Amino acid sequence: MAAEVDYYALLGVPRTATDAEIKRAFRKLAQQWHPDVSKDPTADERFKQINEAYQVLSDPQRRQAYDMFGRAGVGAQDPGFSPFGGFGDIFDAFFGGAAGQAGRHGRPSAGSDLRYDLRITFQDAVKGTEKEIEFPVLDRCESCTGTGAAPGTTPKSCTQCNGRGEVRQVRQTMLGQMVNITACPRCHGEGSIVETPCPSCLGEGRLERKRKLRVTIPPGIDDGHQIRLSSEGEAGPRGGPKGSLYVAVTVQPHPSLTRDGTELYHELGVSIAQAALGTRVTIPTIEGDEEIEIRAGTQPGAEIRLRGRGVPHLRRPGNRGDLHVMVQVVVPPKLSRRQRELLEAYAEESGEAVTGSGHGILGRVRDALG
Repeated sequence: MAAEVDYYALLGVPRTATDAEIKRAFRKLAQQWHPDVSKDPTADERFKQINEAYQVLSDPQRRQAYDMFGRAGVGAQDPGFSPFGGFGDIFDAFFGGAAGQAGRHGRPSAGSDLRYDLRITFQDAVKGTEKEIEFPVLDRCESCTGTGAAPGTTPKSCTQCNGRGEVRQVRQTMLGQMVNITACPRCHGEGSIVETPCPSCLGEGRLERKRKLRVTIPPGIDDGHQIRLSSEGEAGPRGGPKGSLYVAVTVQPHPSLTRDGTELYHELGVSIAQAALGTRVTIPTIEGDEEIEIRAGTQPGAEIRLRGRGVPHLRRPGNRGDLHVMVQVVVPPKLSRRQRELLEAYAEESGEAVTGSGHGILGRVRDALG
């Protein structure tokens, strides 16, 4: 797959999509582009791309690496990468989930993913930091340890499905016997029934509470990046595994610095005299204000580069970009009589014509001033 292809765009889901949304999108596209179904000559390659995107986005660790580093962090050289990953989900797509659900019923479902919007300063984004966050979450009930059964009791195995969480129906068709596997209607696929619900959670196995976490913000993170924390989302019902927590980062703009990847830029205005004679000026940096030299004869648009004073590389924090100081010579909109006389004297000595309309910049300044 070409490096510029966005896995989320390929599956047609937003970057905040839950695991369930990603799986649904994959199954729909698998049905459309499977080479045995589609007659499109590009179906084989398209199907491989869809499958690769799903393998990455359906795996918590790979998805986190992709969100932070792009495809370079989860390339096909990853030892865990396989072009046949997601086979069970492909099978589900064509057989209505019957085969894919075989053996999956009887296990509690996972909890939902959560999103937390975190706003940080420009400096924190460049240098990295730690932030404590607090958010409401459905967490495991401590009274019943997530089982949903009252203390001293346990869930009973479902008698209709014998604890399997699924029921099978065999139908005779013209093609032979067909086995239809569905979730057990009595226990709803859980394989067990809570006869005496926990009074604290009413049999749900979870309660809403506030949770606090310390989140590490890596140096070089940018606006719009997400940090995925596995198993920090909502607990699943009846002891099911936890979902993930997505920390979506918003970076406040800096009043004097702008960012482009790992490079920082500062627009510095100097006077005609400062540019011609040279001077020392103070500029903002991530480490604080710093004095730099403006050499005599500096021209408008000149660039002063401070190497290693930009933003750290996200994957290599020891390597930093540069800070570019872009020099702009500011022409004063008004001159005092003395300033005009001095500039006219300079122009005469330099042989520049300054009288009359349109004869040089100083002439235009003089005309404007009357």
